[in-house]
Amino acid sequence: MSQKLKVVTIGGGSSYTPELLEGFLKRYHELPVSELWLVDVEDGQEKLDIIHALCQRMVEKAGVPMKVYKTLDRRQALEGADFVTTQLRVGQLDAREKDERIPLSHGYLGQETNGAAGLFKGLRTIPVIFDIIKDVQEICPDAWVINFTNPAGMVTEAVYRHTNFKRFIGVCNIPVGMKMFVTDVLKLTEKDDLSLDLFGLNHMVFLRDVLVNGKSRFAELLDGVASGKLTANSVKNIFDLPFSEGLIRSLNLLPCSYLLYYFKQKEMLAIEMGEYYKGGARAQVVKKVEKQLFELYKDPDLNVKPKELELRGGAYYSDAACEVINAIYNDKQTEHYVNIPHHGHIDNIPADWAVEMTAILGRDGAKPHARITHFDEKVLGLIYTIKGFEVAASQAALSGEFNDVLLALNLSPLIHSDRDAEVLARELILAHEKWLPNFATTIEKLKQ
Repeated sequence: MSQKLKVVTIGGGSSYTPELLEGFLKRYHELPVSELWLVDVEDGQEKLDIIHALCQRMVEKAGVPMKVYKTLDRRQALEGADFVTTQLRVGQLDAREKDERIPLSHGYLGQETNGAAGLFKGLRTIPVIFDIIKDVQEICPDAWVINFTNPAGMVTEAVYRHTNFKRFIGVCNIPVGMKMFVTDVLKLTEKDDLSLDLFGLNHMVFLRDVLVNGKSRFAELLDGVASGKLTANSVKNIFDLPFSEGLIRSLNLLPCSYLLYYFKQKEMLAIEMGEYYKGGARAQVVKKVEKQLFELYKDPDLNVKPKELELRGGAYYSDAACEVINAIYNDKQTEHYVNIPHHGHIDNIPADWAVEMTAILGRDGAKPHARITHFDEKVLGLIYTIKGFEVAASQAALSGEFNDVLLALNLSPLIHSDRDAEVLARELILAHEKWLPNFATTIEKLKQ
């Protein structure tokens, strides 16, 4: 790697960027980032300016020789990049609000990474990620792309299924939250060596073993969660409903909090419908938090990441992103939880799937952990179902065809009627017309 270490963050005007920078500053002694380029789109110019000014104050306070640049010209930023991080939201929070409210108006869960809302976030995002990858392949082909953009699993699946780019790793903060939870409840210190056996798909991971200093402590962890003595949810954007004792004990696995959408569909829908009838949606909560954050960020005396940032659902993701970059840059061969193709490493799923699992990271990227060669049969049906949905979704994002969107919706276990699928597809495609350029022909037909 060159001595000059250049990182490009696409979606640089995001409220999360100060956390990412904090991660780089904290690790500067081993990850000497000399240039951080923040890239955004015209709509994000104002936020980009605020974030850039705050980042410069943070760098100054840290006293490290890092330069922070801002630009709307992605191709200019990519020249000579070693790492590219993607944290973008096509259509911004207004689009997310439509994703949530339209399904809820028909009595369906509106959550930005699964069901109808997750599908449409994917349809808007995947073509943009493909454009970024085209630029990377042309301008800085040796760079690694570390993606944090949701739906991370669907995006990773699409990249490995429909492009020939191999230096792409999907990152999510859910496993980080699970690891922090385990550390917390088992009262571990930094001296303890903690290793998690984690497997599944993005926002659908299960913990099947926890090794502390080489010894399994999974039984006591499972018992604590099942009996209700421990609560296994460290994510800010999901209602804190405990899984039933029977479910945890019968699975003999610890599901991540997003699995509430499958194991507690009725309850989650009731909660979301209640919010919806009061005029609320998660996007509005986030808008409020964002507004407060940007007010704080504007303060010329602020030169650290404010505590309030942790109210956003993606808190701590920078640790995941920075650690992944650190592991590759320094060839660390350390354990991480990422979205990658497993290339046949798992013996009971198709070889071409991208999965989220424990992996070892170094100079050559991520390799699935040797301990995990088999996905637990008990949850394989659910995993197959959601992967079928992801594969169909990535095809629809590519084709812009109405029937491909219908297929993906009908394959989602959160959609319960083929007629409703048609209504949702039509309404959501038209609502997002501006952000679905490759659906132009489909949109024309729908308007006739």
